[in-house]
Amino acid sequence: MTKQTVLVVGASRGLGFALAEEWLGRGWHVIATARSGSEELAKLADRFPGSLEIETVDINHADGVRALHDRLKDRRLDILFVNAGIARAIEESPATASEGDFLDMMLTNAFSPVRAAEMLRDLVPAGGTIAIMTSELGSITNANGGWQLYSSSKAALNMLMKGYATKYPGDGHTLLLVAPGWVRTEMGGSDAALSVEESIPLVVDMIAANRGKPGLRYVDRFNEELPW
Repeated sequence: MTKQTVLVVGASRGLGFALAEEWLGRGWHVIATARSGSEELAKLADRFPGSLEIETVDINHADGVRALHDRLKDRRLDILFVNAGIARAIEESPATASEGDFLDMMLTNAFSPVRAAEMLRDLVPAGGTIAIMTSELGSITNANGGWQLYSSSKAALNMLMKGYATKYPGDGHTLLLVAPGWVRTEMGGSDAALSVEESIPLVVDMIAANRGKPGLRYVDRFNEELPW
């Protein structure tokens, strides 16, 4: 039986690495990307020989994403998962934060993930899934003022994906904006409510439950829809 294939963009550490590891454990073929060489991914490849390919790409560089597409152009992906995010100036407001920190978050958290999805979309046949990691903090309805600038970048990501879904209504893709919860990673910090092991298996289960259901959904790890 041919293994199903998932491309995880941004898998060198944190949630992206955990996603790659989870899908490998479920018998999938995984293509995982990192911005540069990753010792952790190399060790993971040793654990799952023949099941993990490692590609190098920086999601913020359009030429690199195009080159990745060209390298994979003869492949077909069951799932494309774009995982990219940085958190800066967490306690700051527009009056106190540097413009550079905010612009960096908008590029990495919002613009680049949707650009990557659009550049790579033709690798995913009709009926396949394109998912992007977002956050509960991207919900304008539920906003409480915390992590104001980071939240704004995730709300922008959600809006860009709304536009993407409208632009390509005939693709037949399942489109998911995935909110994994507040997870204890380098970015989430030690005070976060969830371990990786409490979040990522549920995320993968949720993606499986939505496969074959075209259209855009903003959902948490429990497959509950979140208010925009």
